[in-house]
Amino acid sequence: MGDETSPRSGAFAINRRNLLLGATAGAIAMPWVGRAHAAEPIRIGMLYGKTGPIVGQSEHLAQGSFLALEQRGGTLLGRPTEIVWLDEPNPQGAQQNAERLVGEHKVVGLVGGALSSHAFAISAVAKKAKVPFIATNAAADALTGASCNRYTFRTQAPVEVQARVLAPQAAAIGKKWYLLTAAYAFGQDIKRFFGQYAKEIGGTIVGADEVPVGTQDFSSFILKIRAAKPDVIIGGIAGSDLMGFLKQWSELGMRGRIPFAEIAVGNTDLWGVGPEAADGLYTSTWYYKNPANPPDEQAMTAAYEKKYNRPPADKAWMGWFGTNILLDSIEAAGSTDSAAVVNAIERWQTKRGGTREISFRPFDHQLTSTVVVLGVKPKITDKWDFFDVKAEVPKTESEANALYGPETASACKMDSI
Repeated sequence: MGDETSPRSGAFAINRRNLLLGATAGAIAMPWVGRAHAAEPIRIGMLYGKTGPIVGQSEHLAQGSFLALEQRGGTLLGRPTEIVWLDEPNPQGAQQNAERLVGEHKVVGLVGGALSSHAFAISAVAKKAKVPFIATNAAADALTGASCNRYTFRTQAPVEVQARVLAPQAAAIGKKWYLLTAAYAFGQDIKRFFGQYAKEIGGTIVGADEVPVGTQDFSSFILKIRAAKPDVIIGGIAGSDLMGFLKQWSELGMRGRIPFAEIAVGNTDLWGVGPEAADGLYTSTWYYKNPANPPDEQAMTAAYEKKYNRPPADKAWMGWFGTNILLDSIEAAGSTDSAAVVNAIERWQTKRGGTREISFRPFDHQLTSTVVVLGVKPKITDKWDFFDVKAEVPKTESEANALYGPETASACKMDSI
């Protein structure tokens, strides 16, 4: 695939939801097509994998981003607006393409980072080039911790937050854990946190393996897990690696014998596994059938289903939501000036999880959003609806502060513009 452009609705903060509902009430049109080029288009840079093990996730992330711009008619500040999509095949490729987006395409902001290692590379470019970056899918703690910068904002709850939600659920099943984690920042963070938590509760790590990205044969890992007889497998693998493991786990007759639990997993991973092999308990950022979803997200679901003939995966929502934040903030700033847009993102807020206002914390640019606990249905009768919603947290500001931790615990040393 080459570069692609496409066109959200929504305004800033309080008015954002009302405008989105208005924009999705009718058919989605494309008024920017054929428009005279009276003004130089505003360009948004998007980095999601077009090659490699995360292509399945990236397709949905990109579709959500395109829908966000399409819902506001493909314009910002009265100017035609485009999304330019480049690949993130690996960290080096993500860095190079982020530099291309800034240098060649003159983008005013970046969204993307389907893997944490890629997001770190993009974040470094954003800092150097002084371009705002919304990291939509990266969960490694350091992105808004020790590696934070003023131009990077993260919408996904980091590993430690999601692990704090899932760990008690796993401990309720049993305290003997086997850790199967990816050999990069995301998996290493999971391994570190669950290892620490097991010590705190008097649990035992009966085995631990780091899995290289792109692993195709999991039989040796499965044999070790079976021999160790854990109460729970704590996973930390993503995309096609997770799909491959769960399929082989089922093929070897292990499905349902030892519970599997993992953070930051969504629809695309389990859809790729299929209803015959799907199993486990997970945390996610969003689920399309969650009855607690606010009206604008229900409208987004309807618009997406109409356009793509399937419900939106959590990744589609993540792309849509993160891109909306950037577009909202450009409109609120009334300018594409980087400093003005960064300041506007820092002021951005909306309501999720009931009446709680969510926003980016000023000291580390972490969004204090909700985490959904999902369990695979005992019997899947709908090819898209794999999950039961078990919980959604936090519900209050005090719960959010306890879950995300205080400023004193943050490793971020925020710089200036």
